[in-house]
Amino acid sequence: MQRRLLGNSGLEVSALGLGCMGLSFGYGKPTEKSEAIKLLRSAYELGITFFDTAEAYGPFSNEELLGEVLAPFRSEVVIATKFGFKNGKPDLGTDSRPETIRSVAEAALKRLKTDYIDLFYQHRVDTNVPIEEVAGTVEELIKEGKVKHFGLSEAGAATIRKAHAVQPVTALQSEYSMFFREPEKEIIPTLEELGIGLVPFSPLGKGFLTGAITKYTKFEKDDFRNIVPRFQPENIAANQGLVNLVHTIAQHNNATPAQVALSWLLAQKPWIVPIPGTTKLHRLQENNGGANLSLSDDELSRINAALATIKISGERYPAQLQARVGK
Repeated sequence: MQRRLLGNSGLEVSALGLGCMGLSFGYGKPTEKSEAIKLLRSAYELGITFFDTAEAYGPFSNEELLGEVLAPFRSEVVIATKFGFKNGKPDLGTDSRPETIRSVAEAALKRLKTDYIDLFYQHRVDTNVPIEEVAGTVEELIKEGKVKHFGLSEAGAATIRKAHAVQPVTALQSEYSMFFREPEKEIIPTLEELGIGLVPFSPLGKGFLTGAITKYTKFEKDDFRNIVPRFQPENIAANQGLVNLVHTIAQHNNATPAQVALSWLLAQKPWIVPIPGTTKLHRLQENNGGANLSLSDDELSRINAALATIKISGERYPAQLQARVGK
């Protein structure tokens, strides 16, 4: 697995990380613990050194799982976790008060069985707490050695600039893929200017770009995608042209659609590190192949030209969740 630097921070990670949320939260029943342990160990053996979690995933159980599995090789991996929701529950709203950030950090250190957090993200911007205050609190945690790097998630450009002026931001985690290209307008130029890395979550469009989801797909009742407009049957059907494009490029490269989607993302900037999530070992192995696939300049140009003509149907979030992003 190749390695990349997240912006100008000096934080080096594997070119692909592992988004661990789905093992405990968001996509139906949590993965059986023995299977989750096997997946995480396999990720490490495949060269993945960047693991993404949050107190909200469970809540708390995802951090505990990673703490247990990664302990034997803790010094060889980078663990990112997050603060910012009341009691670790997104449904309760945001809470980035300094005392909350500190208490979350202390609790996360215990659950992760470590004495430092490599990358500590604000999970969502809290409009009730000035971002300068948030950045200042994380700065103190960095000085104390409890945190190594500061990150933001789904923040807007103005917030990124304000935070970065207080405590340099190492990475922004936001959704970015062929299926959602909004960051290209303002966010990516801002990150490039400031020397901040981008960590795209849902780089496979929450599974859509793999081609495995059709208008007939039935998700588990507690799968997050049930409430996402983009995953309503009529929008899935309307967006099939994008899947067909990815499938065609994959066939030409003797690759899978997922590998093409990840290779395309990696080709956009050298400081982009996608974190595809999966609960299946064969998908983990498949995704890793995306880091080894090099699309030609001609293929990238053809993809981008086609993407410019494709209009995606359906919003990526329902209204109440959309209201939390881009602040």
